Amino acid sequence: MIHFENYTVRRIVISDLENYFSLIENNRKRLEDFFTGTVSRTRTFEDTETFLREIIQKRYAKLYYAFVIENDENKELVGFIDIKNIDWNIPKAELGFYTDEQYSGKGISSKAFSLFVDYCFDHFGFSKLFLRTHESNIAAQKLAQKAGFQIEGKIRKDYKTTKGEVVDLIYYGKIRE
Repeated sequence: MIHFENYTVRRIVISDLENYFSLIENNRKRLEDFFTGTVSRTRTFEDTETFLREIIQKRYAKLYYAFVIENDENKELVGFIDIKNIDWNIPKAELGFYTDEQYSGKGISSKAFSLFVDYCFDHFGFSKLFLRTHESNIAAQKLAQKAGFQIEGKIRKDYKTTKGEVVDLIYYGKIRE
């Protein structure tokens, strides 16, 4: 667990179901293009429970790790961070991240993400972390840069959005110091 100010970054658990569903539901429109899997698998509360159980199970196989950012005062979920596309041979992994719209622009995401990156290097022993974002997602680009990630390039036609459009993505990487 990572604690800072009035927030905690921790692994998601099944008892987060209601708050997790609310986080997605409140941000569904913002998430639909670039969190295709999450949005498509969480249309109902029951679907979300199945999805949450599946992603929690994947951590036992060391395939995927899901974390939430929780407001310590009201226990609301402020954001979500995941570790995916893990290659233990290198070892490297991709990070994904989204924040509840009402908490955006307050510095919470930047602080949580930077601390989480350090946690990933220290706890999991990754030698490289990367993230992908669309050129329209300026907030994600700033977040990556503040956390010390560098642009590694633009990969053309790299991601299919929920609407079926195949778009270019900017890759950011950070090497363990």
